[in-house]
Amino acid sequence: MLVAVVPESGGGGRLRPLADDGTPDGPPEHTPDLAARVAELEHAQRPRWLWASGADTYPALFAAGARVDRSHDLSLVEGILLHHTGQHAEPRGLAAAVARALDLPVPDDPPQAKQDLQPALFEPEPEALPGDTDPLEALAIVYRTQRERLASVDHPDRLKLLAAAESACSLTAVEMSHHGLPWRSEIHAALLAEMLGPKPAAGARPRKLAELAEQITIAFGGRDVNPDHPPSVVRAFGKIGIDVPSSRRFVLRQIEHPAVAPLLEYKELSRLYVAHGWSWLDSWVHNGRFRPEYVVGGVVSGRWATRGGAALQLPKVLRTAVRADPGWTFVAADAAQLEPRVLAALSDDDRLAEVSSDRDLYASLARDSFEDDRGRAKIAMLSAMYGGTSGGAGPLLAILRRRFPKAVGYVEDAARAGEAGQMVRSRLGRTSPVPSAARAAIMIGGSGDERRSRQAAREWGRFTRNFVVQASAADWTAVLLATLRTGLASRAPTAELVFFQHDEVLVHCRQADADAVVEEVGAAARTASSLVFGPTAVRFPLDAKVVDCYADAK
Repeated sequence: MLVAVVPESGGGGRLRPLADDGTPDGPPEHTPDLAARVAELEHAQRPRWLWASGADTYPALFAAGARVDRSHDLSLVEGILLHHTGQHAEPRGLAAAVARALDLPVPDDPPQAKQDLQPALFEPEPEALPGDTDPLEALAIVYRTQRERLASVDHPDRLKLLAAAESACSLTAVEMSHHGLPWRSEIHAALLAEMLGPKPAAGARPRKLAELAEQITIAFGGRDVNPDHPPSVVRAFGKIGIDVPSSRRFVLRQIEHPAVAPLLEYKELSRLYVAHGWSWLDSWVHNGRFRPEYVVGGVVSGRWATRGGAALQLPKVLRTAVRADPGWTFVAADAAQLEPRVLAALSDDDRLAEVSSDRDLYASLARDSFEDDRGRAKIAMLSAMYGGTSGGAGPLLAILRRRFPKAVGYVEDAARAGEAGQMVRSRLGRTSPVPSAARAAIMIGGSGDERRSRQAAREWGRFTRNFVVQASAADWTAVLLATLRTGLASRAPTAELVFFQHDEVLVHCRQADADAVVEEVGAAARTASSLVFGPTAVRFPLDAKVVDCYADAK
C-alpha cells in the first residue's frame, strides 16, 4: 500500500491511498492532525509513504511521535534519475518534477532552508505547482513517471534498490538529527582549555596560539608574520631566501627552518579553534546533544554531507567528549578497508577476493604481493583507486596490475572513459557528471595547448577512476543503513542511530540491548553485501565494538 502525504500549516494535512502503480486507490482525506493520522496508519497498515521530500516532511512527523518504516522520497529519486541521464544540474523538487512530467517549463528549486530541529507542525502552504496541479495529484503523477523511468534503465532492479535505500536513508538522517549525538560539553571545554588555554575574549587569540605566533615571529628574525594569512607566511619565507608555492602542510614539512614546527602546530590548533572551538560548542551542543543536519547524497559520489556543524570532520581528539548516557552504551562499527573490497567485488577479481578474506586487507595484500610490506601494499592499492603515480607509486601499481589484472583493469577502464568525457556508474547506478563545456573543450584540445589538454583529461580520468569505487561504496553503506534501521526497530526499538560517517556507524542503545545491536550490525553488513553485489567471495567485515566513549572505539 502507498499513501501520498501533503502537510499543511497548523499540523494538518492531506493523504490519499494509491495502488502500487501510483493510481488512486481511494478518496483524498484531510486530517487536522497529520502526525497522529500517519502514526495510526503506520501501526495498522505499515504503508509506504510518498512525499515530496523526507528532509522537509518527516522531521515534524517524527518529532510528534510518528515513526514510519518505509517511504519513497520523490526529490531523492528524481535526483538519482536525472543523474543517470547526465542531468546533474537540473532541479529535482516537486515543482520541477511535475513540470517535467507534464512537459511544462521547469522552475528552479527554491533555496534550501536550514532544518529546524524543533519543527512546527507544519510550514506555511507551498506555492502553486506548475499547471495549477493539486499537490496530492502531483505526487502521484511524479511517482508514476519515476516508476516508468526506473523500469527503463539497463539494470532496473539495481536502480530501484538504490531508490529504496536512499529513501530509507532520508528517514535515518532525520532520526539521527532528532536524537543527536550524546556530547559532554564540560569535557569538550576542558580539552579546549588544555590545548589552547582559557577561553579568549572576542577577537583575541587563545593563549597557546598567541605563544606560537610569537615563536613564529622570532623564528623569522622578528619580522611581523600573520600565521592565519598564507600569503604572509609565503612572503616571510621569501624574504629569507626560501621560495615556497604555498603554506600548506605538505609544503612546510619539506623545509628545514625553525619556523616550521610552530607553524605546523599553529595550523593544527587553529583549525580546532576555528572549526570546533568554544563558538562551535555554544552553537551546536544543547541539552547534551550535538544535532547536525545531515544531507543524504550531498556529495556527487553519493556520500553524505552536513549543513553546519562539520559533523563529518570531527577531530579524533574530541571523540572523548562523546559519552553514552547512564545505563546506555555505544555500539561502534566500521567497515575495514571498504573501498578495496568494493573494487574486488565490482571487478569480480577472484585473487583480490581471496586477499580480502582477512580483516586487514592491506596486510594480506602485502603477504601476497609486496614481501610483507604493508605500507607498499597500501600505496599500490590507493594508487590504483585514485590514480596516483608519484612517490614511487608507479612501480608498485605495476606489480598490482600483474597480480590483479581484473581489479586494476576495472578502474583503468573507468579512467579512460572519464578521459573521453563519458559517464561512469556505480554498482547500483549512481552516475558521474560529464565534464563542463569549458573543461571538455580543454580536454579535446580546444585551448591549443596539448599539454594542458592531456592534463585536464587525466584529472577527469582520476575522478571517474575513483568514482566507480567510492560511489559503489556509498551504495553499500546506503543499503547497510536501511537494513540496520529496520533490524534495530525489530530487535532493539529504543536503540538510536546517532552517527554515520562514510563507512562508520554509531548506535546509542541500552546496555541490555548491546548484544542484540551487535548482531544486527553484522547481519546488516551481510545483507548489504548480498543485495548490492549478489553472490560474492569478497568479505565485508563490519566489526562492532561496545564502548561507553566514542574515543575508545579505535
